[in-house]
Amino acid sequence: MARKMLIDGEVSQPNEEEAHYDFDLFVIGAGSGGVRASRFSANYGAKVGICELPFHPVSSEVIGGVGGTCVIRGCVPKKILVYGATFGGEIEDARNYGWEVNEKVDFNWKKLLHKKTEEIHRLNGIYKRLLSNAGVKLFEGEGKLVGPNEVEVTQLDGTKLSYSAKHILIATGGRAQRPPIPGQEFGITSDEALSLEELPKRVVVLGGGYIAVEFASIWRGMGVAVDLCFRRELPLRGFDDEMRAAVARNLESRGVNLHPRTNLTEVIKTEDGIKAITDHGEELIADAVLFATGRAPNTKRLNLASVGVEIDKVGAIKVDEFSQTNIPSIWAIGDVTNRVNLTPVALMEGTCFAKTVFGGEPTKADYRDIPCAVFSIPPLATVGLTEEEAIEQAEGDILVFSSNFNPMKNTISGRQEKSVMKLVVDAESDRVLGASMCGPDAAEIMQGIGIALKCNATKKQFDSTVGIHPSAAEEFVTMRSESRRVAGAKKPKTNL
Repeated sequence: MARKMLIDGEVSQPNEEEAHYDFDLFVIGAGSGGVRASRFSANYGAKVGICELPFHPVSSEVIGGVGGTCVIRGCVPKKILVYGATFGGEIEDARNYGWEVNEKVDFNWKKLLHKKTEEIHRLNGIYKRLLSNAGVKLFEGEGKLVGPNEVEVTQLDGTKLSYSAKHILIATGGRAQRPPIPGQEFGITSDEALSLEELPKRVVVLGGGYIAVEFASIWRGMGVAVDLCFRRELPLRGFDDEMRAAVARNLESRGVNLHPRTNLTEVIKTEDGIKAITDHGEELIADAVLFATGRAPNTKRLNLASVGVEIDKVGAIKVDEFSQTNIPSIWAIGDVTNRVNLTPVALMEGTCFAKTVFGGEPTKADYRDIPCAVFSIPPLATVGLTEEEAIEQAEGDILVFSSNFNPMKNTISGRQEKSVMKLVVDAESDRVLGASMCGPDAAEIMQGIGIALKCNATKKQFDSTVGIHPSAAEEFVTMRSESRRVAGAKKPKTNL
């Protein structure tokens, strides 16, 4: 099959006199983005090679696994633990629905851990088969650049293999980071948190992002005493402030101890456990301290400088809107570029790369209206602009429609936990600019709302849609009265 390549921004036909390469494409990193780009490029007829570090649930500079962060030590195992933790509250709620449940219900952490590990091993095998079935050659080992068209792979036995490729794609993702404080070696990251041999009884979590909030919810749902420390007044900076407040209320109502405007200054190992000292002088004793303080691009061992690939101040690879670096033959997608660090975004970028380079269809990734979710218990999901972003960007007035209600299920169970929904609308065009929800099934509902926003749906079209009754989702099509109207000129600043 003839392949069309993107050269200097234009699609060109292959030249018979071009230099011979071992591969049309060699990919470093077999996570979600790398696997997607490899398979789709191979489907266009490209000869593709890919390398990945050996498998292990906990990553390091020399350990990884086909499937990458999401499959092995991220989204998938995390969601499995969320499911497991959710049963704790469900069992409590079941009593008022007629289920006679013993007061003491045992939870077997090791059984769940075993099932989780079985599942990620299964998925690791599936990803390998996907590559094989697409005709992609997989190499197990560490890859690095040795030239603009050459990759060196160090195999498990130390043997070094060198391959040439017309195009090289870097998709090495990112890794969890520890804060630079004394005793940081006594803490753990999300990698280790997903594979602890024993379930801790007391945990301190440092961080206000989605990873911190999710693990706080997971552990609390399993009966663990949790202290969550974060630097701002509310967790989840960057999300809608009203939703952040709802998440904070839910965490507290389920028993998580919140420590806003709090950082850790030192971690000390003692006979009683791990002592975490805050910047307020408070001492928190725990069996584990989780650092959920950010992730960094995996670029240190790629030998980028010797080839001249540009990176930014955090180590992320700089790319253009087609994911091409300053070296024309080298490309990068996913978290290693630090654009929008979500698995479905890496998949989108991998698809766009394959279309651009081998499909004869130059395609830019579209980062508008990307739905996302925080799998706290209950979850938060959003798409489009937050209220704060809409006001900041507004040229005219913004209409806000919101609903705060007790889910039908809670009326019987007695759980005091309200769902919150919001639509942000441009007053002049009536276009829905953003939607947010904190409550059960938020992620499932928001995926459908995301399609509507991608189609530039108006509030009138939402209102004309018949709801599914009884459901929480119908609230998005029955919010008739605006909660407030904010003039575009009024741009409140938040320091939450």
